[in-house]
Formats: sequence, C-alpha cells, structure tokens
Amino acid sequence: MLQIISSTNRPNSHTYLVSKSIQNILSENIPSHVLSLENLNNFDLISATMFSKNRPPDIITEWQQNHLIPSSRWIIVVPEYNGSYPGILKFLLDVLSVQQAKDTFYGKKVGLVGVSTGRAGNLRGMDHLTGVLHYLNMEVMPFKLPISTIDKFILPDQSFSDTVRLPLEDFINRFLSYSEK
Repeated sequence: MLQIISSTNRPNSHTYLVSKSIQNILSENIPSHVLSLENLNNFDLISATMFSKNRPPDIITEWQQNHLIPSSRWIIVVPEYNGSYPGILKFLLDVLSVQQAKDTFYGKKVGLVGVSTGRAGNLRGMDHLTGVLHYLNMEVMPFKLPISTIDKFILPDQSFSDTVRLPLEDFINRFLSYSEK
C-alpha cells in the first residue's frame, strides 16, 4: 500500500485535491490510501503524554499502526506555509518519532509534491522537509514536483487541467520506478 499524506489541517485545501488526484491516478495499478491531516482537527492532540513512549492510543497511534508502519512508500503533498511546510506536519512527525520510529520511518521511500498559489511551488518547504525526513532515515526521491499557482488549474469538477495532471502522472511514474529499486 502506498501512503499519500495531505499535510495540512486546513479544510477544503488544494493539498487535499492534489492528494486525491494522486490516489485516482494510482488507483489503476497501485493500492493507496490518503491520510488527511485535516482529520486531526477533531481531536485534542496536545497533552502531557503526547511525547511519552506510553501515550494512550489516539488517532496518530492508529495511523502509525494501520497505515504508516505497513507502508514502505509515501508521497507527501506539502503546501507552502510561510516559506516552509505546515507546523501540523512537523507536529505529526515529532509525535510519531517517539514510538516505533524505526518501524515508522527507517528506509521508507518518499516522494514530495509541493503546492502553492504563488510562484515557487513550495521548493523551499520541500527542501526543509527533506532535511527532516533524512534525519528520520527516510530516502527522499531527488526529483520533487513543485506545483505553482495551483488555484488557476482547478476545473469545476474539482479535478485538474492537463497543466497539473500530466506532470503529476510523470511524477508518479518516476516515483514508482524509484521506489521499486
């Protein structure tokens, strides 16, 4: 199973639309699942035990056990937040790293897709995230896909024009080849 992470907790985000598009493209050949960090909005995640090795089970523990540990390949869709990536993603990575870090992260292959309404497609944020993922012993595919001015390519049915769809298809094919090595 390939794990797709929509890495913002902002409701109705472009990031989620891109994540679902990736899942739709993959659905023909590869089973995949989208974890949307928007779902974390419904839970009280900040607690005295959140970084405890014995923290009580919560949604993050469920995601870790049922989706992240079993998956050897992840695609993370990363929106630009203040020239970097969302704090909720950093929070998730920090909390995941205190329990079963080796099983969750080590040796996993990751593809990064940057999303922005500006010009750079979150290149800087993907670079920042790459450093964190390397620290967690993950293997990040060198080819990253920055998607700039994403809001201009959304069609009325919430899909994307060929300007976004075709580069996404190319990225997915490259990632599948890369992650099978």
